[in-house]
Amino acid sequence: MKQKCLVLVSLAAGLLLGAPTAGAAATVSDADLIAKVRHELAMYPWYTIFDDVNFRVLNGQVELNGSVSQPFKKTDMERLVRGIPGVAGVTDDLQVLPISNFDNRLRLEVARAIYGDPTFMQYRMMPAPPIHIIVADGHITLTGVVATDVQKNVAGMRAASAGLSLGPVVNNLQVEHPAKKS
Repeated sequence: MKQKCLVLVSLAAGLLLGAPTAGAAATVSDADLIAKVRHELAMYPWYTIFDDVNFRVLNGQVELNGSVSQPFKKTDMERLVRGIPGVAGVTDDLQVLPISNFDNRLRLEVARAIYGDPTFMQYRMMPAPPIHIIVADGHITLTGVVATDVQKNVAGMRAASAGLSLGPVVNNLQVEHPAKKS
């Protein structure tokens, strides 16, 4: 009986002093949070090629930035990230793109022009194609990652050929295997 009381007193003292117990939550590293945030955003069912969301994590604080095509996506993504265990706070710098029939039509035309080209056949079969088409007030920006410089250039030309753009296409595509300059 005396031993049982000693264990209870030790447990109570540990709780009062803030000593970690077996059930206490461990801190989550930024690297783990990056993987969790990336997973949650990738699994978000309404994330499309017409959205471009990026993030960074520092000391448990997550900063979301980029563009989404609908206001509910901004709210949903912040809520998803805020709910990840270990996230200390969220800064939501996501921009909601203008909602207009003109921009929606332009998005579809550019997507058909790019993903209809045989150069991008392997991408159009992916559940989350890597080329993102951001349209804001008739202006087109391409983001994402392609394999080669040729693919980057073809995507830019196909987007520009879709017509209706109110300015030059901004081609911010990153290249996985850039050509070596000699």
